[in-house]
Amino acid sequence: TSQLAQLAGMTVLSIDSGNLDVVREYAHTGFITDATTNPLFVSQAGLSGDAVYAAMVDEAVAYAQVRASGDEAVSLAMDRLAVNLGLQISKLVRGYVSTEVDVRLSFDVEQSLARARRIIAMYEEAGVPRSRILIKLAGTWEGMLTAEQLQREGIDVNITLVFAFIQAVVAAQRGARLISPFPGRVLDWHKARGAGPTFAPAEDPGVVLCSQIYAYYKKHAHATICMPASWRPSRGSAPEFAIDEIVALAGSDRMTIPPALLQQLAASEDPLQRVLEPKAAAAACTIDALGDGKVDEALFRSMMAADGCGPDKLAEGIKAFVADTERLDAAIRAKFEK
Repeated sequence: TSQLAQLAGMTVLSIDSGNLDVVREYAHTGFITDATTNPLFVSQAGLSGDAVYAAMVDEAVAYAQVRASGDEAVSLAMDRLAVNLGLQISKLVRGYVSTEVDVRLSFDVEQSLARARRIIAMYEEAGVPRSRILIKLAGTWEGMLTAEQLQREGIDVNITLVFAFIQAVVAAQRGARLISPFPGRVLDWHKARGAGPTFAPAEDPGVVLCSQIYAYYKKHAHATICMPASWRPSRGSAPEFAIDEIVALAGSDRMTIPPALLQQLAASEDPLQRVLEPKAAAAACTIDALGDGKVDEALFRSMMAADGCGPDKLAEGIKAFVADTERLDAAIRAKFEK
């Protein structure tokens, strides 16, 4: 039995890709139920020139042109393109599809709410219920407040770019359906500051963070799903170490994994031991509920600042996604000017 099959038996798996052919290939294995997209994937689709994706762009522009003008038309077309990609993916996987709100709005609650509602409305107009969609929001304080309101409206949220324990706690306290901590980027941060350079997988700082979040959620009965994403080799650069963090977090609620690592898991039949188990994790957790169960803004910001990795990697992640979004914005804008 492949490691992919073994992992799918203990963790719900999502594919981290916007490539429809690749998503289709892995969905057919039966081991992948969900798919995540991000601004990079949407931008790549929009700029690829491939006929399938070009048709999505053309439809998005045409849709926006008759409903808005100026900057509003551009933003509507960008949301429509993200939905068009998500609609195609929703036909290939049976579970969640994640679609991200414009990351440039990560510090604006009202604008994020408006865009999230618009995205969900477009999915529902196309026959995909909101129960199939996760709205992705960056793990800022404003993202947490946005998530809290959307969840009240029956719109499930994926808080992404999670690099600090306090982000995970607040996301759960505010009712987010799911979080995406990034163990690989946490490892990058520590290595850049002289740690390592190699770790036993269980001692990898990113693995430690995700394990801590998982245990805290189980101890305090948070329903929020922990879905790690973004992977690095713990033990060094050898190819066989690429799945170190995945193996060390086997049993996590969910994981989102890129195609290359799915392929590596599929190619191996080594035994895969379950590492994370709800009851054992809850029993081992010694952290009391932070903020008496409702962390406020002051405590969130002070704990983020003290974390170091959290604010650094959150800012870096937002900056990178903004750059992807700006490239797509320019390309869409050029379509309107033709």
